[in-house]
This record gives sequence, C-alpha cells and structure tokens, in this order.
Amino acid sequence: FLHSRGSANTVSGDGALSTAGPRSERPDEYDYDPRDPVMSMMGIESQAAVRDQAPLNGRRDILVYQTPPLRQDLEVIGPVELRLWASSSAPDTDFTAKLIDVYPASGDFPEGLAINIADSIIRARYRNGFEKAEFMNPGEAYEFVFQLYPTSNVFAKGHRIRVDISSSNWPRFDVNHNTGEPLGTDRTYETARQTIHHSADCPSHIVLPIQPA
Repeated sequence: FLHSRGSANTVSGDGALSTAGPRSERPDEYDYDPRDPVMSMMGIESQAAVRDQAPLNGRRDILVYQTPPLRQDLEVIGPVELRLWASSSAPDTDFTAKLIDVYPASGDFPEGLAINIADSIIRARYRNGFEKAEFMNPGEAYEFVFQLYPTSNVFAKGHRIRVDISSSNWPRFDVNHNTGEPLGTDRTYETARQTIHHSADCPSHIVLPIQPA
C-alpha cells in the first residue's frame, strides 16, 4: 500500500510502501506541467529497465513511495498490477507508474542505484478502454488500474522496493496537454494539479507476484 510519511501532506512525495493496510491520511499532490515533462531514462536498447533513475531525483512532479531496506531477498516473477486512486484539476491527463529496485550505496556506486524494473502509463480519458473517451470531473477520485510489464527480479537483501508516480515519461510516451482537446492537433498546454489518494476508501496499492522463499 502507498502511504504518506506521517499524517501531513507531502508535496515532495517522500512516502512509504508497506504491507500495512490504508490509514486515515491526507493525499499527496504535485503539479504536472506538460511543457516540462519527466524524461524517459532509457538505454540504447530502448528498454527502460537498463538505466539509473537517479538523475530524476529532486523533481517535484514525481511522488516516491518505498519500503525500508529489505531484511531478506524477495523474488518477484510474473505480472505486476498497480491500482492507483487519483484525481486531477484537468478533464484529461496522464498518470505514470514505475516499479524500481533501489540499490544501497557501494564502492562502485557511492550514491546507490535506482533501476527501473517495469513501467506503464494511463491516459485518463481512456482509463476504461479505448472504445470511447470519458473525461474526468475536476477533483473527483478515480481508480486507475495499471498492468505493468511482467518481470522476473530478485530484490536483494538491503535493497528497497520503490514505486514512482508521475504524469509524464517522455519521449517514451507522448505528452498529455491536460486540456481535453483532440489529441495530436491541440497546441495549447495547461498545468494540472494532481492528487494521489491512499485511504480506506481509496486504497492505492501495488500487487507483486512474490515467490516463496
């Protein structure tokens, strides 16, 4: 489950990821400006999982939720699903998700590594399928079900499991202008205020196919 640190709102998105159920806590918020998208950290093989995500650290439009250092190896094999409850000030926007393996600091990497394992994106107007567009009511919470790419990864002892939430992953995916206008021809841009909910009524969480020890 995704949690804030404590009960206060955290615009920096320094949150917790744990097996504990949802608590009564305020949501997290960030501003998504399509004129300044989050860059895709991809290697020459065009696979997102081969690049360190650390250069994106410090952006205020990425919410980070992570576990404490693991006490033992954790093997994850199979499909990954994220159920995210979110709202926006915009009638249409994007939400992105990344599952990241956070390596501790070492002699070779004094600042550690944050390796992308799987990622995905949902365009809000097509959250229920591509057959028809369904726009959002500003401020209303909706559930977004992400089917991240299947994976096979061992999160080693001392590593952290991390989930990053944002609204752009460019140029891997095209940028949503937040206007609700026709895609591909709209030349205007609007900044959207995004809200990520994690409560008993809106229990944002990730489902990992964890294998027996």
